[in-house]
Amino acid sequence: MATGEAQGKWDFDEVTSVLHGSRVLYNEPMSLHTSFRIGGPCDLLVLPSDEHDVVAAWVKCREQSIPCYIIGNGTNLLVKDGGVRGCVVKLAPGFSGIRRIDDVTLHVKAGTLLPNVVEAALEAGLSGLEWAVGIPGSVGGAITMNAGAYGGDIASLVKRVEVAFPEGEIRWLPAEELRFSYRHSLFTERDDLLILSAELRLVPGDKAAIKSVMDTRSAEREAKQPLDLPSAGSAFRRPPGYYVGSMIQELGLKGFKVGAAQISPKHAGFIVNTGGATASEVLTLMRIIQEKVKATYGVDLEPEIVVIGEDPRE
Repeated sequence: MATGEAQGKWDFDEVTSVLHGSRVLYNEPMSLHTSFRIGGPCDLLVLPSDEHDVVAAWVKCREQSIPCYIIGNGTNLLVKDGGVRGCVVKLAPGFSGIRRIDDVTLHVKAGTLLPNVVEAALEAGLSGLEWAVGIPGSVGGAITMNAGAYGGDIASLVKRVEVAFPEGEIRWLPAEELRFSYRHSLFTERDDLLILSAELRLVPGDKAAIKSVMDTRSAEREAKQPLDLPSAGSAFRRPPGYYVGSMIQELGLKGFKVGAAQISPKHAGFIVNTGGATASEVLTLMRIIQEKVKATYGVDLEPEIVVIGEDPRE
């Protein structure tokens, strides 16, 4: 049972009573569930392993007016130091699975980690996901943000997406209805849609050639990105005509720290947790970057990191 004010405000028993096999945690530190290793406690964390519990938790929260946040693997997420009021449903890695439908199509559940999909594509001799090597997020998160790199993106591969609606209805939406653009989709516009799975259409390729490209991409990421420290990936979206890391480096901010949050000395487009960083320190660092970039370049940087939760109560 949850304790304190949150339990008095919401009846979480109403949510947990509709679950079959999910793991349920109360007052769970979100620092244990994000790649940043930052974040205060959430009132209720649901770790589902099947579609029934994913949809049931989400629908019941909406019925009870309990805030409900659906996350994948927490790899582009910053949870504030006061934690999250309400419920967090974390899809990855429990709600996962890959199934080959035909010669070129994979059915993947929303919580499936992208590295696992990349590996499955390679094993099947299917090309199209080489750009995704090293991206640690989930399929649902990748579709929501239209993840991409090296000139490729998930939108170019999506055939259709299985979606739950607030009343519990489940249906498939074709790719042409998903409003994909740079780091954007229908799911960034609407919070009343829940991604359950997707069909990805790839193309047949030579295994050795696919592996060669993947090895190259992996080596490039390792050489350029700070993979040895906790982060949430690129801190800001790339504005047209500019490279964020280059602007920050030109401003002399590479390596600059606020507390234990640091602009990576390896890649200025990343903010890293050097040990015990708080969300407040990360957000202060992001504001400094935004202000200096705006003053020098006239460019408004938009965060690529998703921020949820609240500040600590005094």
